[in-house]
Amino acid sequence: MVHAYILIQTEVGKAAAVARAITELEGVASAEDVTGPYDVIVRAEARSVDELGKLVVAKVQGVDGITRTLTCPVVNL
Repeated sequence: MVHAYILIQTEVGKAAAVARAITELEGVASAEDVTGPYDVIVRAEARSVDELGKLVVAKVQGVDGITRTLTCPVVNL
């Protein structure tokens, strides 16, 4: 299982709606509004890196109001 944090920037005033919409996506464990350079942080999980990429590109980035994402896969050192 691959886990990742997806840092999301949204259009002004869209963070809460984006977090609610993303929470409904399969593979998303949690989505929370935050302050700072990003507006929403998502905890995601997938069976492989390829499936993680599909989640981000095909599903997460398709949510209305998102302007930019940064995916940070979790590593076990």
